[in-house]
Amino acid sequence: MPFDGGPDRDCAACPRLAAFRAANRAAFPDWWNAPVPSFGPANARLMIVGLAPGLRGANRTGRPFTGDYAGDLLYDTLLHYGFATGGYERRPDDGLTLVDCAIVNAVRCVPPQNKPTPQEIAACRRYLSQAIDSLGRLKVAVALGRVAHDTVLRAAGARLARFPFAHGARHALLPGLVLFDSYHCSRYNTNTGTLTETMFRAVFAAVRAELAPV
Repeated sequence: MPFDGGPDRDCAACPRLAAFRAANRAAFPDWWNAPVPSFGPANARLMIVGLAPGLRGANRTGRPFTGDYAGDLLYDTLLHYGFATGGYERRPDDGLTLVDCAIVNAVRCVPPQNKPTPQEIAACRRYLSQAIDSLGRLKVAVALGRVAHDTVLRAAGARLARFPFAHGARHALLPGLVLFDSYHCSRYNTNTGTLTETMFRAVFAAVRAELAPV
């Protein structure tokens, strides 16, 4: 069960996303094809914020970052630093469990070409705010990409100009809440060299140092 509620399966807040979801349900009736819920325990101190479900990843499987390359890199990194146990096998019944870590997306429904509009991002922001409120022990957020970064800032009521996005940056947003930035762990970013495994792991090494294991 998601820890924060989230939109219902037939959320109609964004007409373009609802129409895309309907088309995918017709084309791929065995897929999830609905808003993807949060993943992780409600007592997590770490929240990872992605952009939106991938068409053949989370939109297919119903679990964030599950089923595509971005999940390969993310979950391998979480396992390495003790934020997950089990094994990741690109399917939601693989037995993977998050430890002191929760994952949400800035936009819960898959957008065409993986590009949500500003209006869609704004419409879904309330669910990120709910996630932040639901995580009563939250200490650290990791934003995967600029859109996630900006959305976390807005959800936290912080001024964007005070906290510019930069890979590896650490921002003290509120008393007791720190935001780390990373380039998104997409195949495009890794194929182009924008993000390497070493760069990505360095962010989570800093997060691990910020959050001593419990």
